[in-house]
Amino acid sequence: MRYAAAVVALARKDLLLELRAKETVPAMLLFVLAALTIFHFAVPAGTSRTAALGLLWVVIIFTALLGLTRAFVPEREQGLLDALLLAPCDRSAIWLAKAFSVFAFLAIAELLALPAFALFFAGVGWATIAAALLADIGISAVGTLVGAMAVAGRARELLLPLLFLPLAIPILVGGVGASSGSHGHYLAFLVLYDAVFVLLSWASFEYVVSET
Repeated sequence: MRYAAAVVALARKDLLLELRAKETVPAMLLFVLAALTIFHFAVPAGTSRTAALGLLWVVIIFTALLGLTRAFVPEREQGLLDALLLAPCDRSAIWLAKAFSVFAFLAIAELLALPAFALFFAGVGWATIAAALLADIGISAVGTLVGAMAVAGRARELLLPLLFLPLAIPILVGGVGASSGSHGHYLAFLVLYDAVFVLLSWASFEYVVSET
C-alpha cells in the first residue's frame, strides 16, 4: 500500500506539473502533426501501405524521444532528483511513476497521430491501435530508464538518443509488422519485449540512479 501510494503521488506530481507548464504535451502534438503533414506532401501518392505505416512508427518513436527529453527536466532544473532519492520509498517507485506519466503523454499524442495518419494516408486498424499501446509500455519503461542515465551527463541531449534509439528498433519492427502483416506474431513479440524490459528496467533503476 505504501509503495502504491508513493507511485500515485509521484505520477500525480508529474501530471500536475505538465498541466501547469503545458510544455511537453503541446510540443509532442505539434511535432506529430507537423511530421505527418510533411510526410503527406513529401511521399508519392502511390506509396505502399507498409511504407506509410513505417512512417507512422518513425513519427511515434521520435515523438516519444521528444517527450523523454523533457521527462526529467523538472528534476534536473530544480534539483529534485536528489531529494526524491532521499525519500523514504522504494526507488523503483520513481521509475514506475515517471514511466506512467510518459505513457500518458504518448497516449495523448497518439490520439492525434492515429486519426491524422488515417486522414493523410490510410485507415487505422485494431492491430495498429493494439500495437501502439504495447509499444507505449515498452517505450515508457526503457525510455524512463535511459532518461535517468542521461540526466546526469553533460551531453544529455545527445546521450539520450544514442541510448534510446537502438533499444527502440525492436518496437519499430514489431509495430510495423503488427500493423501490416502477421498481427498475432508481432503483437506477441511486443508483449514479450514489454515483459522483458519492464522487469529489467524496474530491477535496474535503483542501481542506475545510485551511480548517477
